[in-house]
Amino acid sequence: MAHLKEMLKKCSLNDKKPVTETEEELFMKFYNEWKRASGPVDSSYNSIPRFYFKLPSEDEVLPQKLREEARAMFLQRRSRQLLDNNELKALWVLLDKNHSAPHATDKQLINYEDFLKVAAEAGPKCKSYLTPSVFAKLQLKEPHGRISIMALFNYVMRKVWLHQTRIGLSLYDVTGQGYLRESDLENYILELIPTLPQLDGLEKSFHSFYVCTAVRKFLFFLDPLHTGRVRIQDILACSFLDDLLELRDEDLPKDLQEANWFSAPSALRVYGQYLNLDRDHNGMLNKEELAGYGTGTLTTVFLERVFQECLTYDGEMDYKTYLDFVLALENRHEPQSLHYLFRILDINNQGYLDTFCLNFFFRAIQEQMSVHGQEPVNFEDVKDEIFDMVKPQDPTRITLQDLLNCGQGHTMVSILIDLNGFWNYENREAMAADTDTADESAEV
Repeated sequence: MAHLKEMLKKCSLNDKKPVTETEEELFMKFYNEWKRASGPVDSSYNSIPRFYFKLPSEDEVLPQKLREEARAMFLQRRSRQLLDNNELKALWVLLDKNHSAPHATDKQLINYEDFLKVAAEAGPKCKSYLTPSVFAKLQLKEPHGRISIMALFNYVMRKVWLHQTRIGLSLYDVTGQGYLRESDLENYILELIPTLPQLDGLEKSFHSFYVCTAVRKFLFFLDPLHTGRVRIQDILACSFLDDLLELRDEDLPKDLQEANWFSAPSALRVYGQYLNLDRDHNGMLNKEELAGYGTGTLTTVFLERVFQECLTYDGEMDYKTYLDFVLALENRHEPQSLHYLFRILDINNQGYLDTFCLNFFFRAIQEQMSVHGQEPVNFEDVKDEIFDMVKPQDPTRITLQDLLNCGQGHTMVSILIDLNGFWNYENREAMAADTDTADESAEV
């Protein structure tokens, strides 16, 4: 580059020679000479277009701002291409006018000819929603080859909502690479709180804890490798946003609120449990305090392994780590929870559970049974039941994949870590009989 500047300087000082070339031509001439001097240029560069553009670094302020503005303009343009409420209403009116005969059923149906007519009249914005492939996807086993107008309209509504949500999430994608970091998710949910009537009663001082509780579910289930970020595509594909936006319903029943992790009662329940466990009020939980979780029947061996494998601070667990613990135990059917629990059960980090691992954990169950005056169960019998239940590919060891494939991973884990879970398994037949008896009494 110094060579190029020197050549330009000489050109500007040479007043005797008349300038017949334009400034741009001169620049390109000297620039090409400088490029040739700096190294050989492959001839393919003249025919192959550039396909990779390196992202600007954080200290490149101008390129960063340019990129942000370009992304904002792109998202605005995509937002304008979506159907608004008035256009959706107009589409419904158009579909309602063009439903196809015969009209014998109570459902409004439309055939392919009328579908094409609606597609032609609906306007350019609807073009991507009213395609032959969409019609084929919504086909019913209907003798006249028609589809439901309501199903078609719901499909369009769902697609519009997905696009709107993707654009909304992309506004928080600071890196512009299709994923949200933990801080990005926190900003998104924090700004979403005022739009959710079911969260109106939350005190502002609790907002930070609510945001932490909500974000943890996204990270626990959608970031199993602990990269600290979640793909927007994965957020849209799961049901978590549906659960979160369900809180817009002012009349949401109490039972649905309690079952929804993102509701105010659920968040207050989880945080209240954490505060109750924290007996020394230092904002952290040690092993003795965590032992009081749930029914207080988790084995000490399991809890020790939790503190060995999970992130702690001077041997104590913070609220985020506690949330992962709660999510794993409350969702034992889920693959991510089994992955979390398997890592704790795999005491030798060997990728499988053998007889030694099973015995290591079940001895704590036997000790608890003795403390409660119960006759300890023979380990060999339990081991045989576990292997019969899981049916691993290798009859001497159980892998995580075996747990996921058998569909009984949650039961096996409960047998090994929780006295209450083992008792429920041992008495499953008696409990099932009691349930049947109760149902028969209710019917009478």
